[in-house]
Amino acid sequence: MTTKSALHIARATYQPKLPKALLGSVKVKEGEATKSVADQEEIKALFPNTYGMPLIQLVEGEQKNYPAFNVGVILSGGQAPGGHNVISGIFDGIKKLNKDSKLYGFLMGPSGLIDHHYMELTAELIDDYRNTGGFDMIGSGRTKLETEEQFEKGLQIIRELGIKAIVIIGGDDSNTNACVLAEYYAAKKYGVQVVGCPKTIDGDLKNNMIETSFGFDTATKTYSEVIGNIERDCNSARKYWHFIKLMGRSASHIALECALQVQPNVCLISEEIQEKNMTLDDVVTYIANIVAARAAEGNNFGTVLIPEGLIEFIPAVKRLISELNDFLAKNGEEFATIERNKQREYIISKLSKENAEIYASLPEEVARQLSLDRDPHGNVQVSLIETEKLLSNMVATKLAAWKKEGKFVGKFAAQHHFFGYEGRCAAPSNFDADYCYALGYTAAQLIAEGKTGYMASVRNLTAPAAEWVAGGIPITAMMNMERRNGKMKPVIQKALVELDGAPFKAFAAQRETWAKETAYIYPGPIQYFGPSEVCDQPTKTLQYEQAK
Repeated sequence: MTTKSALHIARATYQPKLPKALLGSVKVKEGEATKSVADQEEIKALFPNTYGMPLIQLVEGEQKNYPAFNVGVILSGGQAPGGHNVISGIFDGIKKLNKDSKLYGFLMGPSGLIDHHYMELTAELIDDYRNTGGFDMIGSGRTKLETEEQFEKGLQIIRELGIKAIVIIGGDDSNTNACVLAEYYAAKKYGVQVVGCPKTIDGDLKNNMIETSFGFDTATKTYSEVIGNIERDCNSARKYWHFIKLMGRSASHIALECALQVQPNVCLISEEIQEKNMTLDDVVTYIANIVAARAAEGNNFGTVLIPEGLIEFIPAVKRLISELNDFLAKNGEEFATIERNKQREYIISKLSKENAEIYASLPEEVARQLSLDRDPHGNVQVSLIETEKLLSNMVATKLAAWKKEGKFVGKFAAQHHFFGYEGRCAAPSNFDADYCYALGYTAAQLIAEGKTGYMASVRNLTAPAAEWVAGGIPITAMMNMERRNGKMKPVIQKALVELDGAPFKAFAAQRETWAKETAYIYPGPIQYFGPSEVCDQPTKTLQYEQAK
């Protein structure tokens, strides 16, 4: 560890809260059998050994003796605040069941399992990382677990270390991989369990059993603090429009939650833009109208929140990207041989007429960004597309035209920001510290009860932690079939912003007022110590969803 800050030292003494049912002896209460959210026959055929399992709730039970068992843990995908507390919860959970149980961390993500890079996680090491942000205890990575060769290589070290179960802490793709691994080991009757934990700051891994993914609370509070600082600066200088892009690969949950916390003048919601079939020009006109209306009142300043994945939700651009994804999946090698200055022309010649026209109309840099290397899942790397600059430039062009026509009388100057990495490794809020610890504790209990192919679940999250409900949901229950790298594959279905949901409705009811008035809220930094109403509140999203 590096030298500890005063906050780090103080936070080490914080004892995360647990659901009452996990404090003593526990038993499993099985609920109804499950089925996948869609494509039931296809998912069942792919996962015959882990499909249709029941929902699980952990309830208070009688004292039982558990034999010692060893567990391996993997941090997979992008960082999210609270990962260390999941590991701490697993460690404390298995030690409570039997003090001779051991926890091994596989280093730098799933590749650590395949390449046999690991370390035993001792009490001394765990204590150094309690309630801290980041994934630096064991590191993370994006290697996909998908081949029999990988599964068998992983099994070698699992057998060598006497590991009973692997816990994969990750998002939708990582937990899809966890399900594939669980199915393989179950089919082979290897006796190795696999349990997942729901991680992603994007907030798009959720359903009735997974009310929120861990890290979302801390990340959105971190972003909201900085946006609030910008709003205050904006309201002080009164001469800039700040275009702020926020992380969130697909869904707009982060942008929506931040908007509910800081009340910006404009917040774009990708799902609404798609629903209304808006064009890029429609989006630009919407922003420009608000800029012009505020300028007419003498307010030549404001804030605009933009979801990272916005460009993919504009229907015409989405169709273009879909064709580009398929084309590049099949012709990537040939495309790589084309000279850079001829790539645009080459792509235009290969696309359908409609998509070729849209691609040709895009600014050179944006068009290029759409054709850059894909991420490991075959998707456009939307974080590389500077949507905030694209929109502000197009708004400036439109306002200049309006000025010539006498429709705009103000001034327009823009500043640009992208908040992403700033929130992924923040010290977890009390909510995330508690939630993550409870998820780890739940995973330990699921393992002890012999479960595999499950994701740890902790619900009732707007109530005090003692009233939280711990359990598990079969990962197959969250899956559907989607096109990835040109092929249909089973994946966990992403949860997008629901336009008929309470959080969006609360936002939509207020946004016209926020557009006209300067109604900014300045949340300030995350509070770790103090009154519960300041320190322990869940996100606005959860509060609206559960009407509390």
